[in-house]
Amino acid sequence: MTKWVYSFGDGNAEGTRDMRDLLGGKGANLAEMSSLGLPVPPGFTITTEACTWYYTHDDSYPDGLDGQVEAALRAVGELTVRRFGDRDNPLLVSVRSGARVSMPGMMDTVLNLGLNDDTVPALARASGDERFAYDSYRRFIQMYADVVMGLDHHAFEEVLEDFKDGNGHSLDTELTAADWQAVIERYKKLVLEELERPFPQDPYEQLWGAIGAVFGSWNSARAITYRRLHDIPGDWGTAVNVQAMVFGNMGETSATGVAFTRNPSTGEKALYGEFLVNAQGEDVVAGIRTPQDLTEAARAATGSEAPSLEAIMPDAFAEFIGICDKLEAHYREMQDVEFTIERGKLWMLQTRTGKRTAKAALKIAVDMAGEGLITSQEAVMRVDPAALDQLLHPTIDPRAKRDIIGSGLPASPGAASGALVFSSDEAEEAKSAGRKVILARVETSPEDIHGMHAAEGILTSRGGMTSHAAVVARGMGKPCVSGAGMLRIDYRKGTMAAAGRTFNKGDIVTIDGSTGQVLLGEVPMLQPELSGDFAALMEWADKVRRMKVRTNAETPADARAARGFGAEGIGLCRTEHMFFEGERIVSMREMILAETEAGRRTALAKLLPMQRADFVQLFEIMQGLPVTIRLLDPPLHEFVPHTDEEIAEVAAAMKVDPERLRERALQLDEFNPMLGHRGCRLLVTYPEIAEMQARAIFEAAVEAGKETGSPVTPEIMVPLVGMKAELDLVRGRIDAMADAVAKETSTKIDYQVGTMIELPRAALRAADIAKSAEFFSFGTNDLTQTTYGVSRDDAASFLGAYQQKGLIEHDPFVTLDREGVGELVQIAAERGRKTRPDIKLGICGEHGGDPASIAFCEEVGLDYVSCSPFRVPIARLAAAQSALKAALKAESGG
Repeated sequence: MTKWVYSFGDGNAEGTRDMRDLLGGKGANLAEMSSLGLPVPPGFTITTEACTWYYTHDDSYPDGLDGQVEAALRAVGELTVRRFGDRDNPLLVSVRSGARVSMPGMMDTVLNLGLNDDTVPALARASGDERFAYDSYRRFIQMYADVVMGLDHHAFEEVLEDFKDGNGHSLDTELTAADWQAVIERYKKLVLEELERPFPQDPYEQLWGAIGAVFGSWNSARAITYRRLHDIPGDWGTAVNVQAMVFGNMGETSATGVAFTRNPSTGEKALYGEFLVNAQGEDVVAGIRTPQDLTEAARAATGSEAPSLEAIMPDAFAEFIGICDKLEAHYREMQDVEFTIERGKLWMLQTRTGKRTAKAALKIAVDMAGEGLITSQEAVMRVDPAALDQLLHPTIDPRAKRDIIGSGLPASPGAASGALVFSSDEAEEAKSAGRKVILARVETSPEDIHGMHAAEGILTSRGGMTSHAAVVARGMGKPCVSGAGMLRIDYRKGTMAAAGRTFNKGDIVTIDGSTGQVLLGEVPMLQPELSGDFAALMEWADKVRRMKVRTNAETPADARAARGFGAEGIGLCRTEHMFFEGERIVSMREMILAETEAGRRTALAKLLPMQRADFVQLFEIMQGLPVTIRLLDPPLHEFVPHTDEEIAEVAAAMKVDPERLRERALQLDEFNPMLGHRGCRLLVTYPEIAEMQARAIFEAAVEAGKETGSPVTPEIMVPLVGMKAELDLVRGRIDAMADAVAKETSTKIDYQVGTMIELPRAALRAADIAKSAEFFSFGTNDLTQTTYGVSRDDAASFLGAYQQKGLIEHDPFVTLDREGVGELVQIAAERGRKTRPDIKLGICGEHGGDPASIAFCEEVGLDYVSCSPFRVPIARLAAAQSALKAALKAESGG
């Protein structure tokens, strides 16, 4: 019989931490903590395979699951000396989700399960606290009715607020046991009226309802969105963890909290977290009460007057510190833990790898390598390359004037400016329209995931450093200020009030997630310094990296920025981008619109010195590193004048009649310019263009070589080649120019000629084309367009629907399509090498900066990737990780 249930507790466990695919992250770690002898409430895990069964069998459970659950419940009861459903000595449990990877707040939890009208008096007797028992029961009704039965928790909040107002209470803590009993009756009446069925009293009905709800929450809208944003497969499913309840709300000697073994914002090696006295776990993250600091050092740093856990429960705190140290050493990773103290007794409820900012990830990885916990290669593998993007974005200029309109907790570092919006839907709409916004909420919930992703930053008036907003923002790399209690956010009016001032939707604000300040207006920003831990990690990455990393750049500013980020040359210089400004575009238009070769050569003579000067700068900045220059590849419509003013300007320069020029422009109009008269087709038709550009390149190489003392070896790339004959014709003009410049300057120039593989025919005919090409650069932007027959500019209107319907997992313009486009790349690489074994192979599309695509490039054995300047560090780290994975696979014989 299939084993669907794995038990843990009392120093024993049927599972291990290596079984996370089957038990989920939480279940595997609960088993591991139990095996380590840590104080873990006993329980059991229902496997992810049961969840998969549930979804593939019309929301039903597999045979034998019920019997295994009942046996596991009895075992938990024996360890706790209680019995599930017993009216005199009841076992109460929590029911929680647990996916393979952490998805904080995305799926459902039910606490205090097993309470009913019969068992709540027993809880009162056992605890000696009637008020606690009935408070727990009302919490259970509210949570269960919301999570399992679908009755929104706000309906219960309204009932509670009405009761407090009617009885002169302002705080929940003022309610007596009798008050809670009265509230419970109102809650049960609300359930019956709204759902037309009573609140379930049978504990087993409650249990299976909660298990079904946890399985069901795997496909909730918020969970699906989270999985899509974090590339988590939909068929993984979630485990269900059922665990004996321990209570942090049993009075002043009880507490509950969450902690990180290191600071998740900065990476500092210091315990970081919050707790609440006399509370349950949900209270800490919900942001309803202001949590207290764990340590005296943290309390002093925040200036809080509320005592720390270290001060009020020193024995439990000392035990907790020892456990945190043990867990970090055991897992060799920063841990995120949840704990409860029940009448002075410490219980560990969860440990998992803690989510952190990129800055913290970097520091933690480098520090742990320095501490000998991990190797430098493990440190390289610990940092998500895409997360480095967080380090490459601006922070507020310290010299900037700050008009502070409020402040809160620095929940996620970095800074962002944008227009205020007060709902997630508004944030998403603004993002779609190209507007930057700051999402301001009283508190966020899992339903806000889409708005948080769309916003530049998140601002909340409630919540602590471990609130939903803080945890999710840090995971996304978004700045967040939480718990800004002086702000009054009114959703209905669309306003935010602070210190006598009112701000409306659309007003521009800046949030500083490093200080917690909220500022009026758009504040000047600075680029970060990439040194220290960053430099150390990059040095380790470069030692193991096989592929080179180049940049796509055609301006001196971009080239210098890329060198600063560690680029090892230019993999794509798009020469057409050099002609969009000032007099250049006029000369370019003259050339395109000229009706004779003589006219074109006249215009090209004006462009030659501009091109040469551009290339000299690039060669000097790169100082001997390779520079790949793509010859002109403009869809002509990008340069043809359209307005009367533009036509008049070019006509004057060419000394021709504007009407004649207008007619010429109409002759050049194309139905589908991306597949029209561009690339090598333009150079075949007008070879004088290739001659001018080649001359500019060679003359610049000679000049730059003399200036820098480093020989320049330009790589000249012919675009959009589909046939060897095209490349041969253009190459003939390039070679002729090289000979001419060598004679004129008495300097022999080393150079290479290659092509961009961006057409399926070029990939298939690579063996033939390689006879004339010394390098291939895969232009995967266009190769994806021509393989799919999809325009990248128009794809957004339907690719989203394709992803939602599961037809494609990733946007192929963001992450390389391995099966289609990738196979063409592989074919071209193999056939090109067969003809020319030493052919140089690279990629220069947007995929060159995408970690998943870089992994594919490593598998194919490309020599380099080329990406935008600010993605160079991402590519360096991703290339290193890909090389380490490939080496590990080779060692294991995979």
